[in-house]
Amino acid sequence: MTQDKTLGNRIFDAVNSFTLLVIALVCVLPFVYVTAISFTSPAEVAKGGLMLWPKEWSLAAYRYIFSTDTLFRSMLVSIYITVVGTLINLLFTSLMAYPLAKTHLRGRQTILLGVLITMLFSGGMIPTYFVVKELHLTNTLWSLMLPGAISAFNLIVLKNFFQQIPDGLEDSARIDGCNDVGVLFRIVLPLSLPAMATFGLFYAVGHWNQFFNAILYINDNRLYPIQVLLRQIVILSQSSIGDTSIEQTEIQPLTIRMAVIVFATVPILLVYPFLQKHFAKGVMLGSVKG
Repeated sequence: MTQDKTLGNRIFDAVNSFTLLVIALVCVLPFVYVTAISFTSPAEVAKGGLMLWPKEWSLAAYRYIFSTDTLFRSMLVSIYITVVGTLINLLFTSLMAYPLAKTHLRGRQTILLGVLITMLFSGGMIPTYFVVKELHLTNTLWSLMLPGAISAFNLIVLKNFFQQIPDGLEDSARIDGCNDVGVLFRIVLPLSLPAMATFGLFYAVGHWNQFFNAILYINDNRLYPIQVLLRQIVILSQSSIGDTSIEQTEIQPLTIRMAVIVFATVPILLVYPFLQKHFAKGVMLGSVKG
């Protein structure tokens, strides 16, 4: 019986490992392909076919995209809305989640019900656009950060996380003279760093990848984030970045698109290793208690 169970466990582990390996390859191979094309010479790209390693290395695509300030300007815009927008998200979410974590708050259930309703229904694209327009946020970077300042899902999970912090710690802080704001910023938030790091990563990835709101609310191309520029190059098949046309060079348009994709993807990937240790802990701690 023990040998049969051990054999079954080994078979399960082998199948599980193989399945995870296949899933990992499915996720990694497209990025490897994109990276390889971006570093491949135009002559090799013109031959077509699947390429996972450049046969002839070339930096022509990267020299081209770095020859204009358009890409750097869009990158700076994306960095700005990611950093500032994430700080706004964490601040507003914390300020709303902390009082909702207190069971003695009057109207708490009504507010929570309103939050839950927003997870099922939204105002819609057109009403949201008119709200942003009436607030004079159109054609400003605030239109990319303020409308989604609080995520209902993240709010509820963070509220549950705050509820798990012992009340004795807050009572001790109040005896020492802290008010509610002091308790939040001096006691609660420092103890909630895993959750804050996790939700900060969620918010940051959302800001970095957003392009639809920029298309709706931004008319000045100087305020376009990197994803909008990437959309123009990849989806709309525009043949220029800045003032230089691809047709004026010997570079394959495909290598330009792949180089921009790599350039837009690498920065946000570099953030994951620093927050990975907080990821599972930050989500699970606030996902049990209701």
